[in-house]
Amino acid sequence: MSNKGTKLWGGRFTEATDEFVEQFNASVGFDKRLFKHDIQGSRVHAEMLAHINILNSNDCSEILKALDAIEAEIEAGSFEWKTDLEDVHMNIEARLTELVGEAGKRIHTGRSRNDQVATDVRLYLRDAIDEIDQRLEALQQAILSIAEQESTTIMPGFTHLQVAQIITFGHHMMAWFEMISRDRVRLQQCRVSANIMPLGSAALAGSSFALDREFVAKKLKFAAPSHNSLDAVSDRDFAIEFCAFGAILFAHMSRIAEELVLWTSTQFNFIDLPDRFCTGSSIMPQKKNPDVPELVRGKTARVYANLFALLTLMKSQPLAYNKDNQEDKEPLFDTVDTVHDCVVAFANMIPHIKVNREVLMLAAQQGYATATDLADYLVQKKVPFRDAHEVVGKTVKYAIEQNKKLDELGLYELQKFSPSISEDVFKILSVKGSVASKNTYGGTAPEQVAAQIKLAKERLSAFK
Repeated sequence: MSNKGTKLWGGRFTEATDEFVEQFNASVGFDKRLFKHDIQGSRVHAEMLAHINILNSNDCSEILKALDAIEAEIEAGSFEWKTDLEDVHMNIEARLTELVGEAGKRIHTGRSRNDQVATDVRLYLRDAIDEIDQRLEALQQAILSIAEQESTTIMPGFTHLQVAQIITFGHHMMAWFEMISRDRVRLQQCRVSANIMPLGSAALAGSSFALDREFVAKKLKFAAPSHNSLDAVSDRDFAIEFCAFGAILFAHMSRIAEELVLWTSTQFNFIDLPDRFCTGSSIMPQKKNPDVPELVRGKTARVYANLFALLTLMKSQPLAYNKDNQEDKEPLFDTVDTVHDCVVAFANMIPHIKVNREVLMLAAQQGYATATDLADYLVQKKVPFRDAHEVVGKTVKYAIEQNKKLDELGLYELQKFSPSISEDVFKILSVKGSVASKNTYGGTAPEQVAAQIKLAKERLSAFK
């Protein structure tokens, strides 16, 4: 049995905690990653207590020095984490008391672990968001680099995974860029939600001490203190929002990964990934497996699961804080780590993709991808679109029977289906002509792709 005398809350209890419950109840194994933010909050809390004359200046100075020493011990790996002290907060507070004695026992005045942990997690997530946003910007820069390099490279565009129309590789990359742009907007909204300070809410009802919460919020660079103490200690919306951001990001990352896996296959052979981002087979010596995009695609499952775990965790908790909320950290931490690592992996890999331009050009010439261009051509010749659609359908059927591409048909053959067709049709029946014709804003014409790349660079600069 654990010694009840070691508990900072043990005064009310007459027997020690069961050994199994000791382990079952403890969170220090995973919440110790909050140590920097716990110490950060404690520093400012101590300064505020001195500011309102609950701590004298000497005690405050000793506490701040001791907190610096504790942070140094943790970073050096010499700090002893104790399971019987349950969590990161009690471990640090106990060590603080060892170092400064009576003054260390005063640090918890006006706060509870309930508002303390809520503040720590918000501080942690705020920093994680800033780091992840930098990584997402690096990913966008990587996408832009290959978009610019391949802005005129012809490739087939797909619907239903069937060749549909002709596009450029640069245009396809810019679609990836737009996905990540929306993700970054969502991430910034997560930061707004996380940037509210619960400290000073105490356990649930606020504090009877005249705490200066604005002082603390300003020092910790929060936008404002929370408005309602009951809500502040029990709210985990900000964590759920971050995991929702992660889930949507990974919907995009998984789509990108799927395309990378398809494109590297022998059947497509559109691109090649550097060897350093791939692995081989233990039995088949010819294999080169796209493990990085496959892993990103696979890790989508855990990010989705983490979101659902937090939603389920919070769905039926009565106000205010409940021990259930100890379970919020591992899904959140795992999402932070998974998002960070996968974004870094893609940002490092994507600029080094080798594009097989000849293969892409050949693929673009298959599947009668200029059929829509022929229909549009007929509409410009005053043929109603539905009639034009039928004419082109019959023309494609004929071309298939003759084993010819559309631009291989003679003018006399094309005119069998519509007398409105003239010599100028061949300008739009070639793949290059098809791409060049899509010269509206946001279209795939190289001129438009170049314009969108230029605009994207301006947007990136403005986003900062």
